Formats: sequence, C-alpha cells, structure tokens
Amino acid sequence: MTFNDNANPGHTGSWYAASAKDKRVRPTLAGDIEADVCIIGAGFTGISAALELCERGFSVVVLEAARIGFGASGRNGGQIVNGYSRDLEVIAKRYGNEKAVALGKMSLEGGNIIRERVAKYAIDCDLQHGGFFAAFTDKQIRGMAESKADWERHGHPGLEMVSKSEVSKYVKTDRYAGGMIDTLGGHIHPLDLVLGEAAAAESLGAKIFEGSRAIAVDTEKKRPVVSTGGGSVTASYVLICGNAYLAPLFPQVHGRMMPVSSQVMVTEPLDADLIENLLPADYCVEDANYILDYYRRTSDNRLLYGGGIGYGGNDPKNLTGVIRPNMLKTFPQLSDTKIDYAWSGNFALTLTRIPHMGKLSDSVYFSHGDSGHGVTTTHLLGKILGEAVAGHAERFDVWASLPNLPFPGGRIFRVPLTALGAWWYGLRDKLGV
Repeated sequence: MTFNDNANPGHTGSWYAASAKDKRVRPTLAGDIEADVCIIGAGFTGISAALELCERGFSVVVLEAARIGFGASGRNGGQIVNGYSRDLEVIAKRYGNEKAVALGKMSLEGGNIIRERVAKYAIDCDLQHGGFFAAFTDKQIRGMAESKADWERHGHPGLEMVSKSEVSKYVKTDRYAGGMIDTLGGHIHPLDLVLGEAAAAESLGAKIFEGSRAIAVDTEKKRPVVSTGGGSVTASYVLICGNAYLAPLFPQVHGRMMPVSSQVMVTEPLDADLIENLLPADYCVEDANYILDYYRRTSDNRLLYGGGIGYGGNDPKNLTGVIRPNMLKTFPQLSDTKIDYAWSGNFALTLTRIPHMGKLSDSVYFSHGDSGHGVTTTHLLGKILGEAVAGHAERFDVWASLPNLPFPGGRIFRVPLTALGAWWYGLRDKLGV
C-alpha cells in the first residue's frame, strides 16, 4: 500500500495528487500588491470566481494557504451530481415556491459550467458522462421516482428510472433493487479540473499564490487589505472561499459550518476486462443511503470507492476500515485486490444542508457550506460571486436571502448531536424503513 506516498508535496497522499498532470508549485506572496479582487482559497469556489472575473476583465489575486485544490476540491469522489444536498421540493417547503423556482433554474448550471470550461480551455481531466443513483429498497426507488418528477417540473430532461433487471447495464452487483440514471451527470479527475481552471485564469491575468495563508483582513480602510505572512493584497473586493479548510479568521462564516470528513480509497490497476465488467457504462455510482457509498472507474482502470463520515472532520484510525468492507459487499470478486491509495478530506456542512452566501461588508463576500454536493455547486456559486462583484447581484441576492442557522449546542455539542441524528437515519436505512 502507498497511503503515505506523496508525489505532489503539500497535498494529501492521494491518487489525485500522484496522478495530477500539473504539479507546478506556485510562488508564495512576497511584498505588497494591489488588484481589483482578492480571493481567499484556491478550491473550486475561489477558482471558479477567479475565472469568471478574469473573463470579465477584472484583475484578480488568489491566496491559497496550501496548494491549489488542497481541500475538498482535490480530494472528493470526482462525481458531477446535479442539484443541491436538499431536493427542490424540500427547498420549496422551507423557503417558498418562488425561491425553489429560482434555485431550480440554476440547479443544472454547475455541471454545464464544468463541461463548458473543459471544452473552452481544453482541460484534460478525464471527463466522462452519466451517473447512476442506486437504490437498495422499494422505498428508496419510490423516493427517486418522486425526485425525478420534481426535477422534471424544474426542467431536468436527463433522468430515467432503472429496474432491477437493468441495473447490470451500469453496475454488476446483486445489491440493488433498481435506481435512476442522470445522463447530465458524470465524473472527472477533480484535482486536474481545478488545476486546469486555475491555469485558464492565469492565462487571463490572474495571479495565484500558494503557501500564502490569509492571517488578517483590514476592512477599516477604503479598500480592504488582506495580509499574509509575507505580504499583503489591497483590493476593491475580497471573496472568502475557504469552505471547510477556512481558518477561524472569520467567525461569522466559520461558526456557521461544520467540517465533515469522508474517506476515499483507490485500488491497484485492474484488468481492463474486469473493470469494464464491473462498471460497463463507465457511469459514476452513488447509493441512496443517508451515509452513502460512491464509486467509479478511473482513467487507468482502478476502482475509486468512497464513503464513511466523520463529523467535526475527525478521521477513523483505519481509513479503509469502513469503506473496504462495503466495497466487498458490492464487488466480492475484489477480495484479493490491493488498495494503493487511501485518504480523507473535509467538506463544509451547514445546519440546513444548503450553501451559505452573504456579505461581511459592502466589499467582502463569502460562499461556503455546499454540504456534500460541492463539485457542481461550487462552480455555480463561484460564478455568481463573480457576477455580484461585476454589479449583477440578482442571483447572489437569492442565495444570500436564505436563512442560515447555527448548529444546536454550539461548537461543543454540534458534533455529538449531528452524529446522533446520522445514527438514527443510518439505522432507518439498515432496517429499510
């Protein structure tokens, strides 16, 4: 096993980091500079905003504490899953039909942004089309059918229900009772994607500094100043895009989210015939359980399998201890297969499971808390941040109007209370109720 093999210093020892096509290290900020916009965080949200702003002619500086894509953007399952962590029907019940319609119009845009940028900037990130949602029970199948009808009311044309006899078109396993495909879903190498988008932004004039953690933001001056250990950026606007890896520099933001870890492992390369038999359509797969498994093929014929959850960002001592048994339930024929890489990563969870956008001042914006649906949502919200800075804040205002609540029990009790709720829903999944 090569769990600690770090072929890309500054990143976690993941298969993504080891196989990334661009391993260049960007410079650390040294000295005092100016820009129209300073972005804190070089993950999907920050880089998406940077690219949108550069395309609009703004000068942009991005400050990253570690490496581009260091956090969830470079560690996730690589699945293009449309929508949000809560269904549009739930959003309508909570916030009203007008808000649900507005968010529904945006719900496919994140995936479209990814595909458009991959094509426009020739980003080599192993893009594949199609996703399969797997159901264990008839109840889950009924829930998917209801979600399909709701999605279609909001204009989603790519959903199809899958019977038990048709499951083998997408995954060769006896575990599932059926499911649903999304032809507008897909999967990518996420670190290659964010690196490709970063290079595109740089080609348009963006300056990206790695190893440059923001340690202070002075908003008392006419133009805010973001300071690092080696310099500063004076800008007209600051965008806070740190998500789960945001240091508690901004308690108004950091205090309204909880870091949650998920674990991923990647097998050794498999025989081409074997991996094609296991996942014949090359769709990504995720199941319908509350604590779900997700998996897919990689470009070099490995199986990437993820799952598990650690509230508060806590990792299990044995990274493969939870997900390897689940992988073998799905694919028992892999019992002798070696695991070459295993890692974890944190995503930002909000109490509502809806992203949190807003302003700390007229010139400081933030976006975080994509709650497990970050690959597509971050691309959408990064673009919306760019629109807002450019004076087109209509869509930003929709998101900023959604209430965001603190976790019950504050920072001390949020983890045990959330874990208790997850245990209850996990028990329901096991019992099929």
